[in-house]
Amino acid sequence: MSTASLDDGLAEIRADLLADDRLVRAVASGRRRTAVPAWRRVELRWVDLKAGRHLQITRYDATQAHTANHRIGADADAAIDALLAEPFGNWTVETPERQLSLRVTKKGAAALHKHQPQTAAADASVDRSHDRTKERLLPEDDPVFAALGLADAQGRIKPSRRAKYRQVEDFLRILDSTLTDAIAKSQVRRPTADEPLRIVDLGCGNGYLTFAAQRFLSERRGLPVRVTGVDVKEQSRDHNSAVAQRLGIDATFVAGTIGDAVLDQQPDVVLALHACDTATDDALARAIDWGAPLVLAAPCCHHDIAAQLRAAPAPAPYTSLVRDGILRERFADTLTDALRALLLRREGYRVDVIEFVDSQHTPRNTLLRAVRTARKGTPADTSEYDDLVAAWGVRPRLGELLAGR
Repeated sequence: MSTASLDDGLAEIRADLLADDRLVRAVASGRRRTAVPAWRRVELRWVDLKAGRHLQITRYDATQAHTANHRIGADADAAIDALLAEPFGNWTVETPERQLSLRVTKKGAAALHKHQPQTAAADASVDRSHDRTKERLLPEDDPVFAALGLADAQGRIKPSRRAKYRQVEDFLRILDSTLTDAIAKSQVRRPTADEPLRIVDLGCGNGYLTFAAQRFLSERRGLPVRVTGVDVKEQSRDHNSAVAQRLGIDATFVAGTIGDAVLDQQPDVVLALHACDTATDDALARAIDWGAPLVLAAPCCHHDIAAQLRAAPAPAPYTSLVRDGILRERFADTLTDALRALLLRREGYRVDVIEFVDSQHTPRNTLLRAVRTARKGTPADTSEYDDLVAAWGVRPRLGELLAGR
């Protein structure tokens, strides 16, 4: 790790971006303390078209991707300079020789980290094909999918399991971008062979996302990873242990409740994906108690708050929000996750509530993404939570768990 002026750091990033014969890919993301970029995330790579070599830039807003190609020379140079002028908080540029990460510090300097690229084949030729098949974070023929029963013997995802495969891909994209940003900002430590990244999956079920995360991070990103899965069912423990042994994965699976889970070391990442009802609250409470730097939770059902809303009168003038059953259920989903987000912010986490997977694949598509920061919660966080709870007459499970610590 080294520190340079922001101009010098961006100049080094620019040199790698302009290296059309060497650039594998580049990503800009995050924001600076004083400004927000026009795009949530930007990805760059060089492609060869019939009209010659172009810089392909994919810009992501809150809902979709926008791709444009810029001819090598003045057009590409101008596009790069425009992006470098945006107040992105992080840049990661990968070439076959190295991966260069730049993080803009609170003082406006550039914290630079250079290390070996995380791609599996650093010496492979750079892929500049334009009409390549859609890039998959884990290809269909990866052994993990056959071991989990999602793919057939020929390495093709079974038609009945396509939705699950899409869910895995969407989750890995969120995990990849979130973890990359968190490591670049030193919010999550950079793992080593002696101290691998510790991931705990609470309510792991049959481990689809547990194994996919381990496989992707270790095989595709080159990060040492150790996973622990917790589920109340002994059947899940036995099944997942057998899959881990078959794949040669360093993983531990235990049968027990989330509240009774015991870890030897603090986890770096806590996952709670589709844990039913208040099991999500149990998982969030454990993550907070452990001081987990990164938490990804996709709630499932929200029966607890929905039942409380049925039993208590709604505050005026909001009776119509909970009069009809379908509206009450949907409002309970929103209220529950809003209260969870407020409690996480109160505990010092930066929280984003985002779409996990397209609603056509599953109606349970909300994801709470929480990154631990040095900032403690403000009185406003506590006040807003208290006001909501008092107004609706509810007792959120997560609030009671944290109050009882």
